[in-house]
Amino acid sequence: MQVILKKPLHRNTSPSLILVIVCIGIFFGALDQTVIYGALADMMPDLSITVLELDRAAWIVIGYLIGYTFAMPLMARVSDVYGHYQIYILSLVLFTIGSIFVALAPNFEWIVAARVLQAIGGGAVVPIAMAIVGDIFPEGRRAVPLGIIGGVVEGGAALGPFYGGGIVEILDWRWIFWINLPVSLIAILFILFILSPSPRSRVRIDYLGGILLAIGLVLVSLALYQRSEQSHFVAYATSLWIGSVFFFILFIFREMKFPQPLVTLNMFRNVKFSSANITNLFVGGALIMALVNVPLMSETILGSSPLEGGLRLFRLTAMIGVGAVIGGFLCRQFGYRIPTILGLVLSGVGFFFLSRWNLQIADPEMTLHLVVCGLGFGLVVAPLATAVIESVGENQRGIASSLVVIMRMIGMIIGLSALTSWGVGRFYGLTAGLSLSEMISAPEEVINLALNLFHDFFLVSMGICFAGILPALCLGKKEK
Repeated sequence: MQVILKKPLHRNTSPSLILVIVCIGIFFGALDQTVIYGALADMMPDLSITVLELDRAAWIVIGYLIGYTFAMPLMARVSDVYGHYQIYILSLVLFTIGSIFVALAPNFEWIVAARVLQAIGGGAVVPIAMAIVGDIFPEGRRAVPLGIIGGVVEGGAALGPFYGGGIVEILDWRWIFWINLPVSLIAILFILFILSPSPRSRVRIDYLGGILLAIGLVLVSLALYQRSEQSHFVAYATSLWIGSVFFFILFIFREMKFPQPLVTLNMFRNVKFSSANITNLFVGGALIMALVNVPLMSETILGSSPLEGGLRLFRLTAMIGVGAVIGGFLCRQFGYRIPTILGLVLSGVGFFFLSRWNLQIADPEMTLHLVVCGLGFGLVVAPLATAVIESVGENQRGIASSLVVIMRMIGMIIGLSALTSWGVGRFYGLTAGLSLSEMISAPEEVINLALNLFHDFFLVSMGICFAGILPALCLGKKEK
């Protein structure tokens, strides 16, 4: 399936220009994944949510996750059938409509539903854009543009909290979502101007399979968010796990019987495809620990303000974007395996440095450690995406691209859930010898215990990075 360029108004119209334009939609979709963190405190009073109802507020985030998870496999496959160009525009339209509904939201329920709709559009944009790269760039030139897409995604996600906080400082939180309207319309108009519709396929779409897969993924997401040890919550989480397994089994049987399955299970027989996705699972699990713990440690025991904690995290996330582009060039020269392993080693070393932080840590050491960790995460983006894209057929690039992101998201969800449950138990273990009065009267001792806990978090993250090297070894050498 090839994207056909119209006769351009300007002679300089090229695949690189197309890449720039599709990256506009990707950037704002990535912004809206994290922008909510910078505006949540201002949104809660408008939605009648108190500080004691943070579990309700979390659904504004979870709703986006559910929509994102649902959209990726189904919309990516729809794009393989109806054309990447057409469905990319449809995704931008859904994202824009969802943004308008969020901006108009009069209550909590409305905004959660609107965030789901917004995420369906935003979740489809990234894998379809990756598939478009496969359409317009030849096999030997895909690594760099895929690395650029990865850099745009990471850059947007990194800037999201600061972008949201900045808009809230100047305007109302609703303007965060109103601004999406003109930007999305401009991107749509540019795409309509420079591209012709992609040819359609007569292959049937397995909508039922998509629904079964989405339900299974949603149930897994909900189960991983259940952290209480009370009996009724344990029973609820258990039922969610059982339900997710049930729907995944139904999905597998459906895909085995359907003539044109949503996910061709034979894809997982390809060692390169499976290895890249398993590696991405480890990457997501380690990355979420950095995203949560760096600002949390800064604000709790290092005495930083939320802005300072965010700026420290930005040193890491900004380097993910830089590393993603560098990883694209390295992938072109050395193949998939070497830059992926190099990135995992760098991130692991970075986490080791973070585990040595003390209460007196300062620059330039702090910045150097964060840069090393972030650069490593960035280096793996392009080789893993390229390995997946180039291990499947042309009509499977959309769904294959979506699985890259889904596996990383599942890794992040598992990492976040494990971080919370294990961390709470670990902290109770560290403070077992202290009474409440001793903890109150000896805050320095509590701070030292918390410092030990963060050290453990970073050492676990280092182990996850090094564990990811094992599946990365199966990615294969550079193809001639």
